[in-house]
Amino acid sequence: MKAREKHATGAAIDVGDGAVAREAALIALDWGTTSLRAYLFDAAGKVIATRVSTAGIMNLPVPAEEGGFDAAFDEACGVWLSEAPSLPVLAAGMVGSAQGWVQAPYVETPASAQALVAGIVRVRAASGAEVAVVPGVLEPGALPNVMRGEETQIFGALGESGDEGQQTSLIGLPGTHAKWVVVEGERIARFYTFMTGEVYAALCAHTILGRTMKHPATPDTAAFLRGVNVAREQGCVGLLATAFSTRTLGLTAQLAADEQPDYLSGLVIGHELAGLEAALARRDVALAGCAPRLIGAEALCERYRLALGAFGCAGAHLVRQATEHGLWRIAVQAGLVAPR
Repeated sequence: MKAREKHATGAAIDVGDGAVAREAALIALDWGTTSLRAYLFDAAGKVIATRVSTAGIMNLPVPAEEGGFDAAFDEACGVWLSEAPSLPVLAAGMVGSAQGWVQAPYVETPASAQALVAGIVRVRAASGAEVAVVPGVLEPGALPNVMRGEETQIFGALGESGDEGQQTSLIGLPGTHAKWVVVEGERIARFYTFMTGEVYAALCAHTILGRTMKHPATPDTAAFLRGVNVAREQGCVGLLATAFSTRTLGLTAQLAADEQPDYLSGLVIGHELAGLEAALARRDVALAGCAPRLIGAEALCERYRLALGAFGCAGAHLVRQATEHGLWRIAVQAGLVAPR
């Protein structure tokens, strides 16, 4: 659980030389299920230091009253707060869930940055620091949908985009539980969650499909796009039908063992995008006409960009530092720091 100090390029500080007290304006936490990332911002909204640990909420003792959250918080931020004890602290992510440090009830869609600020809940650390916790977002209905942490990234991407407030846009967050978010007038209007990453991992590790696979040293783009195109062209039968072709193509010598992992990846991502395309079409929005922003690991976002291209969507692009920008933007709107 030991935190690692990482200094921001071009703005590194020595936490022992008094620079925190002179330069820092905000501590912000991206506190998720498996990890904790702490950012130290200066008054211009620039990250000047980062600390990372494995102290995600699922790696802490339960219940919360046993002090696990306080210990993890002190490990990540104690040095900074020892120099500048009055620094405001903002936290987003699963730290505000029912299993978190304090529960921050969901804000319902359509959700704006102002609504998130209004829903902030505060918790007092054992050290005396007050932590403002950002709520997640709920889309109510017969099949409700939720997010925690992604909302902060979304508003970070919007804050850096320069788009007009009334423009409709699409934001994708690939990952274990991939999310696609429709933003209208800088409000989260609706979103879709696809368990793509988790299903892919389960298929590889816990089904017969994994028995014939050999993971290649480098990604096989051709095999990946082959899987995407199968999902796009024959996806009407669903993933449960097409997934088995990972095995049968191997058995009939049409797909090598080291091509199968990327082929299956293309299949599951292709089915995700086919589902997204159908969902958008119900609202008269064409996926091919969108230019989605992508937030996440660069290699995975590049894979999604290629897959989107197969669906005729050529304008997808990566947004960097969405988490940092979102934390700063919410902190400004909450009055924790002055606008830059």
